Amino acid sequence: MKTLAFNGSPNKAGNTFHAIKMVTDELEKEGIETEIIHVGNKAIRGCTACGQCRKNMDEQCVLPDDEVNQWLQQMKLADGIILGSPVHYAAMSGTMKSFLDRAFYVAGANGGLLRHKVGTSVVAVRRSGGLPTFNQLNNFLNYSEMLMPTSNYWNVIHGTGPGEATQDAEGVQIMRVLGKNMAWLMKLVENGHGKVFPPEQEAKTYMHFVR
Repeated sequence: MKTLAFNGSPNKAGNTFHAIKMVTDELEKEGIETEIIHVGNKAIRGCTACGQCRKNMDEQCVLPDDEVNQWLQQMKLADGIILGSPVHYAAMSGTMKSFLDRAFYVAGANGGLLRHKVGTSVVAVRRSGGLPTFNQLNNFLNYSEMLMPTSNYWNVIHGTGPGEATQDAEGVQIMRVLGKNMAWLMKLVENGHGKVFPPEQEAKTYMHFVR
């Protein structure tokens, strides 16, 4: 089994990285391969709402010159996914939002490529805005019908300078428990293949309220 983690911070080794690493360390103890991809320092354009990915059905965003399509194919092959972001103005980082908007829309428009994969979110914050950011990240997982492991509190860790999050004792425990629970859930899914069958996927119902 393999888990992909996406670091949405501009800083490659900042507190978001440390939060992710606390989770992946627990996964690796359980024999699960992990890879951390640094998204936050890339130039990722936002979705243009062209709808071509839904029309073409080729699992590709038509916007060129970045790594979104490559990352999406890696996500398709992975068993687990971790989304990590710092807090910028009580929200996730802009680059992370652009990446998730495009990758998750393509995945959904092409038959639900991430459906029933195990996915979780982690947030690194200086002081406040952690929960709004955590909720933002979870929206992508919920919409995609992913399976979400939990911890013993919300997945937010505190620190300012790089590495300070390791001094947040409660935050460290949250990430450790999350990693253990994620490994357990991934093993349940793996061991259930061919024994417990998932519900049939329903076509999405769309409705608007303009009369």
